[in-house]
Amino acid sequence: MQKLRLVFAGTPAAAVPSLERLAASGHEVVAAVTRPAAPLGRKRVLTPSPVASAAARLGIHVIEAARLDADATGRIGALRPDLGVIVAYGGLVREPLLSSPAHGWINLHFSLLPAWRGAAPVQHALIAGDAETGASVFRLVPELDAGDVFGERRRSIEPDETAGDLLDALAVTGADLLAEVVDAIAGGTAATTPQRGEPTFAPKLGIDDARLDWSLPAARVRDRFRGVTPEPGAWTTVDDQRLKVLELADASDAAPFAPGEIAASGRRVLVGTGTHPLELRRVQPAGRTAMPAGDWWRGAGRDQVVAR
Repeated sequence: MQKLRLVFAGTPAAAVPSLERLAASGHEVVAAVTRPAAPLGRKRVLTPSPVASAAARLGIHVIEAARLDADATGRIGALRPDLGVIVAYGGLVREPLLSSPAHGWINLHFSLLPAWRGAAPVQHALIAGDAETGASVFRLVPELDAGDVFGERRRSIEPDETAGDLLDALAVTGADLLAEVVDAIAGGTAATTPQRGEPTFAPKLGIDDARLDWSLPAARVRDRFRGVTPEPGAWTTVDDQRLKVLELADASDAAPFAPGEIAASGRRVLVGTGTHPLELRRVQPAGRTAMPAGDWWRGAGRDQVVAR
């Protein structure tokens, strides 16, 4: 099997297992391309991306680039890569960089293509109530996530999995798939199949997408909650103040009441939906730390409020 010179492009924690897996393979990762350090936390401390930190730990050369422009293209081309590998970098690969490596670029994507092309496939799969998802490795082409597929891994979505849980799991299984595809390309045995079916799209989610609509059936509210947890973070409003919803559970055993109405039932804090209630388990009021919903409720000192 030929030993390939790889350029890896990725930014978030979900890309780190793939970088680690490739670094441990028989191939050479000549650089990790990642988005620049960004200010994080309340103190806005300038922090390297998870991929940059992992690359430094692994002794891999880091190229920070906000976008893959002419400068980044020149720096990558100078490394003479055989194959480009991208996992959630956060930017587009265009010509001439797309054709620069001898074997082009491959992309690990966290969906079963052509379902959920775009920046937030895991989140949209959960919001839509999908029962199954997976990871796909495909050849990068100019059209968004439209290239032929080298392979995929399928898995069921568990009823209580959030986007964070699911992405963590797919990052690991996807890394193994990615390494297998790289080996197949190196060995000359890689084969692709065209994507089949009608594409669906998964644009990046904003804070407005994370607001919970209590008028919907409970299952749909929970799907939305799971899809936006931990980012951008589910929320609602109570007395015109934002309340982050950090944990939300089914309460189908409780009697239904008006959508958005919040009331205590025994030791539980319940909120009405279009069908049966849901249980608020952990919340974060504006300007305060996260807390059990019961503590927040007792502090409110009311019998009933309405979330909107």
